[in-house]
Amino acid sequence: PRASAEGLSVTQLAAPHHLAPPSSSVAADILTHPHAATQHSVIADVSQLVRPRIALMVLVTVFAAMWVTSGSRQLNWLSVVGVLAGTAVVAASSSIANQILEKRTDGLMARTASRPLAAGRLSNRAAWLFVAVSLIGGFGFVWLAGNLQAASAAMLTWVLYVGVYTPLKRVTPLNTAVGAVAGALPIAIGWLAADGPQQVLAGDIAATLAVAALGTVLYLWQFPHFMAIAWLYRKQYDLAGLKMLTVTDPSGLRAAGQSLAAALALIPVSLAMAIPSGSIRMFLTAALASTVYVLVSANFAFRRDDRSARILLFTSLGVLLILMTSAVAFSAPKILTGSYL
Repeated sequence: PRASAEGLSVTQLAAPHHLAPPSSSVAADILTHPHAATQHSVIADVSQLVRPRIALMVLVTVFAAMWVTSGSRQLNWLSVVGVLAGTAVVAASSSIANQILEKRTDGLMARTASRPLAAGRLSNRAAWLFVAVSLIGGFGFVWLAGNLQAASAAMLTWVLYVGVYTPLKRVTPLNTAVGAVAGALPIAIGWLAADGPQQVLAGDIAATLAVAALGTVLYLWQFPHFMAIAWLYRKQYDLAGLKMLTVTDPSGLRAAGQSLAAALALIPVSLAMAIPSGSIRMFLTAALASTVYVLVSANFAFRRDDRSARILLFTSLGVLLILMTSAVAFSAPKILTGSYL
């Protein structure tokens, strides 16, 4: 439940939950540019289905893991692009499957009611077809561009997100801890695609230690991020019957405590990312970013209001970007090749 609702498209204006007639200017635009209006609605619906911003975050983590795992070895850019493309398709499949399973609850929340499935603009049958085709295609793409182990990690991520995390949201607030595992697994996709296990067997564990720290960073990072979202939309989650921590504990104390604890744990783990490379710049960057994360998490823990939650949410995105960028920028230099090895 992370993508925000988009603006009204033509198909949304015609949907049952938008009973008011369109304004004369909107009607004139539709009559004058019908193809443009239709194109806009399709693009908006596709965006809501696949949630590209979330997919982009996943791809950043996969790329960072591949980059760090390869160390100073050659990195095949065609393989990297292929693995990223396949991962993006699998991520799109999981997003659509998630919305099929949450069709009823999405329709009860203002932030998700305009999604194609919740609004009735896309049938379950068509959506499941998209899920199957994209899942099989993405799995095959990761396998061909990377290897079977990486493709299996992508499939495991899909199963954990769709088959475990999504149903748990209606059962227990522990769903966030399970979802965080699914959110960190893309690190394993990148590690396996870059032959991480072979490096360990060969006695080179430095890069694997850095990737392990990277995965732990990603796991811990998610708690403040999602607790901020859960606080901002706690009333909508409650209305939809989703057992988020901010719903079961309206005071926000438990959510704030988890956020602060995870942010504090992030400091030593993020610093550990710099140990294998010995990069002072990575060490300082990680120290600064993780310290800022602790400060804004503490601010949310003490205030527990929408403003502090919103600050925490936006800060979390910046912290993740900084940590992933530093992992790539301050690691060992690469030699890029352009053919499959």
